[in-house]
Amino acid sequence: MSTLTRAPVLKPFTLALIQLGNIGANKADNLKHAREMIQKAATNYGSNKKPDLIVLPECFNSPYGVTHFPTYAERIGYTPGKPFSPGSSESESVKMLSAAAKETKTWLIGGSFPEKDPEDDKLYNTCTVYNPQGDLVAMHRKVHLFDIDIPGKITFKESETLTGGNTLNSFDTEFARIGLGICYDIRFPELAMIAARRGCQVLVYPGAFNLTTGPLHWELLHRSRANDNQVFVSMCSPARDMTAGYHAWGHSMVVDPIGKVLAEASEKEEIVYADIDPKTMEETRSGIPVTTQRRFDVYGDVSKM
Repeated sequence: MSTLTRAPVLKPFTLALIQLGNIGANKADNLKHAREMIQKAATNYGSNKKPDLIVLPECFNSPYGVTHFPTYAERIGYTPGKPFSPGSSESESVKMLSAAAKETKTWLIGGSFPEKDPEDDKLYNTCTVYNPQGDLVAMHRKVHLFDIDIPGKITFKESETLTGGNTLNSFDTEFARIGLGICYDIRFPELAMIAARRGCQVLVYPGAFNLTTGPLHWELLHRSRANDNQVFVSMCSPARDMTAGYHAWGHSMVVDPIGKVLAEASEKEEIVYADIDPKTMEETRSGIPVTTQRRFDVYGDVSKM
């Protein structure tokens, strides 16, 4: 749901990333644990303060793998701009996420989970977003599917069972406009450029890099997208589980517009917090004013193509 109206003024807010562990074969147990961690994230930051936005990782309700996506896929039934009641959705994950956002009275980016389209049964890797009243306000289907083949290290092809989304999506809160992506989407600078030029001050990507790509590119891509666009960038990973079929890198992270790492998790299950300060963006953009120095007379503006 790309928003083209004037973006809200960026205000100070606190972001919480849940690096979720203990994701097993039992979906009900996964949902129960995720809900408990959302409640924990909302109450453990400080006695007089709670986060304004909580984020879950990619594939939080199921093991990550092409053979698992069809088994764990859920029908959501949400269409942007049309009335939708999370409580009446077929999706157990949507019902839980909506209830958790309402209980904690926080904005919630519900990581991602496999979605089955109710019309054509195509499968997507989908992120859903909820306001503090529990309303589902935005949805993003992973645009760029994770199809890689690094000889001797890792081969993975999401396209064996998933379909790529075809929309760019963001949502407005009272404190920021936030752009959405999922994992492999961060490797494509065009998505981040378009989001930033449409007013997004923060980009959030639930993601699950692995032990090959994580050490190489996880921090690099955070800092690259943040530096390119002078915005805050964050990815939220599952915790590492060496008994699982897919070994996540972990290290959930928040980077500011100058490219500084504000918060980073280890590889284990934990919750990390970052205070988002608008002054950092203001100082970065005034000191290195690339946002006003672009030469669209020489090259095209990707956000208008």
